[in-house]
Amino acid sequence: MELKDIKAVYFVGAGGIGMSAIARYFISKGQVVAGYDKTPSDLTRQLEKEGMLIHYEENVEEIPQACKNPENCLVIYTPAIPEEHQELQYFRNNGFEIQKRAQVLGTLTRQHKGLCVAGTHGKTTTSTMCAHIMHQSHLDCNAFLGGISKNYGTNYILSDSDYVVIEADEFDRSFHWLRPWMTVITSTDPDHLDIYGTKEAYLESFRHYTELIQPGGALIIHRDLEMKEHLQEGVTCYDYALNEGNFHAENIHIENGEITFDFISPIESVSNIELGQPVPINVENGIAAMAMAQLAGCTAEELRYGMKTYGGVDRRFDFKIKNDKTVFLSDYAHHPKEIYQSAKSIRELYQNRKITAIFQPHLYTRTRDFYQDFAEALSQLDEVILTEIYPAREQPIEGVTSELIYNNLRPGVEKQIIHKDEVLDFVKSRNFDVLIVLGAGDLDNQVPQITKILQDRT
Repeated sequence: MELKDIKAVYFVGAGGIGMSAIARYFISKGQVVAGYDKTPSDLTRQLEKEGMLIHYEENVEEIPQACKNPENCLVIYTPAIPEEHQELQYFRNNGFEIQKRAQVLGTLTRQHKGLCVAGTHGKTTTSTMCAHIMHQSHLDCNAFLGGISKNYGTNYILSDSDYVVIEADEFDRSFHWLRPWMTVITSTDPDHLDIYGTKEAYLESFRHYTELIQPGGALIIHRDLEMKEHLQEGVTCYDYALNEGNFHAENIHIENGEITFDFISPIESVSNIELGQPVPINVENGIAAMAMAQLAGCTAEELRYGMKTYGGVDRRFDFKIKNDKTVFLSDYAHHPKEIYQSAKSIRELYQNRKITAIFQPHLYTRTRDFYQDFAEALSQLDEVILTEIYPAREQPIEGVTSELIYNNLRPGVEKQIIHKDEVLDFVKSRNFDVLIVLGAGDLDNQVPQITKILQDRT
């Protein structure tokens, strides 16, 4: 089905961050947009305000009549939805065209110049940075992001530009649907082994992704990754890192909560880049984002202004309180390397202060595969509070609990395990110097209440 033939779009699993960006695209095009999700959320309520019809009961009768014509209704589903879902079965049995979110994004990368960001971690921040640089430049862009941009209050940017910035997700090999014009690969530390099985299969998936870059385009890859790219003829390869590579930083200054550096580039180096969100890890993310924006045609002044005005992403090193008495932030980090970088950054910013983390592990399989790495990363901090594992799509695995991480934390780290429902009482009972909530589960739902408790106290 051609995009021009679509009159209605139905989402099975409407409330995911990636799905909502696609929903907003079709709302902007004037189509009837509807869908199902398991539970209401701030995101689904906002989508309803924007015109999407959403219901929360698995029931074919709740599907709007406008979405029951297979000739002009496109059905989009998330892999998190089980195959036996009643509504998904209805669409399958009645000849509807059913696509994954990534297939729809793949279509868009064929119609626009796709600027994609892939990698185990860093892709949401890097893609959102690149989208902001591009959107405020003379080039402009569309964007489908994996987080809510604080600059725009949304995960979606619509324009008449020929460019589209997309977060390329490796889960379920989704990024194989894309046809990037240019792509960044930030990292390939093995993850999603419940899907891939082995590290080798994970790396092979990224290798295949590099084959999909269109001739005339470019790969911007972090130095020293284990994967080996395989490029079509006519695709240029650049590398980047913090201190070396075709694109890198020099003269990095971290002082009084501000970060500046010089951006070194084979095209045109740009001095005195100021980070609008001054977090050490964002120097490297910014190098990748600026590299792709510069290759697309952004000027030195557009790069400088874009980086200075970048406001960050919800749940990505997201400061809620920042004063002399208390610092409180939340971070979506849920892979050991992400936890390591988050902990390293916060330690660099607050060298002489006590740092406490409340971490909710995400997935039994990830905890089983990486519990020692999680413990090593968290041991950079002074105190670690663990909650029970957030299962997401998984069933419990015997013997896999947060205790695996707890028992491997380094001696000297203060530690305890509490239930998720005890977190607010725990926060009320304690004074904190620097507190960070980590993880990709639902503990973030308590962040507004934690913020209020700490604000009331100060």
